[in-house]
Amino acid sequence: MTRAPLAIVAGSGPGFGRYLVKSLNAHGYNAYGLNRSVTAGDDERMLRVDLSDASQVQSEIKSLVGAYGAPKLVVHNPAKLLIAPFEETRSEDFEATWRAMVLSAVHLAKEVLPAMVSSGGGTFIVSGATASLRGGARFSAFASAKAALRTLTQSLAKEYGPKGVHVAHVILDGILDTGASRELHDMDPDRMMKLEDVAQTYLALAAQPRSAWTFEMDLRPQGEAF
Repeated sequence: MTRAPLAIVAGSGPGFGRYLVKSLNAHGYNAYGLNRSVTAGDDERMLRVDLSDASQVQSEIKSLVGAYGAPKLVVHNPAKLLIAPFEETRSEDFEATWRAMVLSAVHLAKEVLPAMVSSGGGTFIVSGATASLRGGARFSAFASAKAALRTLTQSLAKEYGPKGVHVAHVILDGILDTGASRELHDMDPDRMMKLEDVAQTYLALAAQPRSAWTFEMDLRPQGEAF
């Protein structure tokens, strides 16, 4: 009997990350989520890992690979949104956003990409945002980290694509429809991005043939200005 391929969602907090773990499991993967905050009531597939800590990432990935083999799909999804005037944004804030979104990707990639190459390939997807492409007032920390994450992903795609790993960057240009988003934004939910629809796109990326890989795509709801 063929066992289900391992999938890892790094940054599986409430919202899209956690939903994606459930969706991947429903579509034939053996999926686990990595997140810094895990509560007692969480599913056993949610593993407590501080992704900015290299030793924690190394230990957890080694354990998962040892038990289930190299992952076929890895999603980097952490986000640390900080909205503040530049003069009120401390140096520590810039460092915290960089550690959460860029350093976490470095630690994750160092552990999973070599294993994926050795096992014949797979897909490594990075979740981006509008800020990956352009900055905005009060978004200096967030935008600078997201832009750095995008170019890091480009570099990984060029280095690991020839080795058989499909590295892709997905710009989520809109508000994801989550409970937290509905509380934060005064917006019609019909104008938000549905989690199931975004998850289907990630699944499609993972299924692309090697002769027609997408590096970058942007997703937005109908009516979103761009």
